[in-house]
Amino acid sequence: SRDVYYLENKEIAVLTKESIDVYDKNLKHKEISMTSIKWDSDSATKEGYKHFMIKEIFEQPKVVEKTINTHIKNNKVDIELNFNINQINKIYIVACGTAYHAGLNAKYLFESLVKISTEVDIASEFRYRNPILDEKTLVVIISQSGETADTLAALRLAKSKKCQIVSIVNVVGSSIAREADNVIYTWAGPEIAVASTKAYTTQLAILYLLSIKFAKENKKITEKEYLNLLNEIKNIPNKIEKSLKLEKKIKDLAKKFYKNKDVYFIGRGIDYCNSMEGSLKLKEVSYIHAESYAAGELKHGAIALIEKNTLVIASATYNDLLLKTISNIKEVKSRGAITLIISNEKIEGDYNLIVESTYEYFKSIINIIPLQLLAYYISYYKKCDIDKPKNLAKSVTVE
Repeated sequence: SRDVYYLENKEIAVLTKESIDVYDKNLKHKEISMTSIKWDSDSATKEGYKHFMIKEIFEQPKVVEKTINTHIKNNKVDIELNFNINQINKIYIVACGTAYHAGLNAKYLFESLVKISTEVDIASEFRYRNPILDEKTLVVIISQSGETADTLAALRLAKSKKCQIVSIVNVVGSSIAREADNVIYTWAGPEIAVASTKAYTTQLAILYLLSIKFAKENKKITEKEYLNLLNEIKNIPNKIEKSLKLEKKIKDLAKKFYKNKDVYFIGRGIDYCNSMEGSLKLKEVSYIHAESYAAGELKHGAIALIEKNTLVIASATYNDLLLKTISNIKEVKSRGAITLIISNEKIEGDYNLIVESTYEYFKSIINIIPLQLLAYYISYYKKCDIDKPKNLAKSVTVE
């Protein structure tokens, strides 16, 4: 059956062959209505791929396009919210893991385009640190499953402070989706591999759309700038498709690197967000020790770890700080590191993966693709359990 009823807190369900009876906390019988879940059965099969992770990586052009097109009508962002951005003087983005990295990207967008101070918090920290919240605060909650315990607790905290709330979730009818005032769905479809790929890129797509919607509403960008940015977003799926064509080259690189014990990721600005997500993907599925550093922080300690044949993966597409990133690449290279560079054009180093360019703050959605593929193929050569890495769960429903 595709029909489901979501139990609320303290409700009890009694199931028999003939019926389903639901009772509230006072044991009073409750009339219920079922919700029909629409899903594509093909999403639950590998469709010829060796693993769900690689299948989901290759689904990204399609699901990102669906997410974008679902939220654009008549050449404008079609996302209805129950507040106006002009009411807001502070934004918090709250999430865990990969969703947190999506939030870090949005900080650059919201502050650059929308011109509102934005903080990004790990949900398990946010809920316990007594953040300053009120009705002029927007809290953006991001979760693939919509059931992440710490993120759900953060949502409830924000509601208790009368904040404006937007939740970005993938699972229809999940707890976060039901409890938030405003819900925006990512149309990634079921994501079965534990390591998130397509949920991340669809989260980014939603955040890109939100940023230009807000910027237009509070008159921080012109109509022409708005339409130009909207066109950039529409072109993203094709550029993701081109990144996927790097698969063979990345597979060959993975064969060279899969025996490495340590890998360091560096980047500046939006590239730093990308390097953090790349590092997480690699450690999740390959069990290789991987760390991400803001490139400008290398000289404050991390460069002591660089020695001959240390693999350093540099994201170098953020034009505003590109020369500084290149300088950091030269620093690690001079200490014997092997460098792999994700860039929009050839940069001097040991290995280059060149990806399509786009608007500066939309680049992560394209740049992450090579790092997802690299993580997959390194774990493939290591013969790891790629779809179900040890000690990890798809949905973290406990603290």
